[in-house]
Amino acid sequence: MRQTEANSNVAMQVRLFLAVMILAAARLSAQEQAQVQRQIMVSLEDRKLALLEDGVVTRVFPVAVGKESSPSPSGSFKVVNRVSNPTYYHPGKVIPAGASNPLGNRWIGLSQKGYGIHGTNEPKSIGKAASHGCIRMARKDLEQLFEIVRPGDAVEIRAERDEETAQIFGTASEPVVMATATTEGDGSSAAAR
Repeated sequence: MRQTEANSNVAMQVRLFLAVMILAAARLSAQEQAQVQRQIMVSLEDRKLALLEDGVVTRVFPVAVGKESSPSPSGSFKVVNRVSNPTYYHPGKVIPAGASNPLGNRWIGLSQKGYGIHGTNEPKSIGKAASHGCIRMARKDLEQLFEIVRPGDAVEIRAERDEETAQIFGTASEPVVMATATTEGDGSSAAAR
């Protein structure tokens, strides 16, 4: 009799465990479906970056893009990592985190090796074709973007204007209200007023 009761208790515990696991999996699935779909759109011609959440533009920032001799790549990418206080590596050169680091204080790595969205130690380059191919941002703008994006988020870099970039960034006769208005001497941006 005791053996039957023990088997019954074990069976009950197994059923309870399976029920809890099924509920946990269903809850996780529901949370994943409820997550915001984020996309970063960069217009190389406009030298602007937009953050879209569920297809709606939530922020637009000025950026520096690759210069003619080292253009930024265009196409579809993913965010693969986020690094605070990155170290800069270039053949024959290693620059630790700090004021002289050309990456600034944040790195958002893209799925194309060696390319990312990062800060700068040259804040006056923002708005220009001045980088070695990466997308540079003002410090405060990048810190804001860094807190929002996650690995797996989509990144679209457009080399030429099209209907979608015109809709997001406006046309020459329709300026877009920027998330930041001025770049200060330290590379930070003041909030638009």
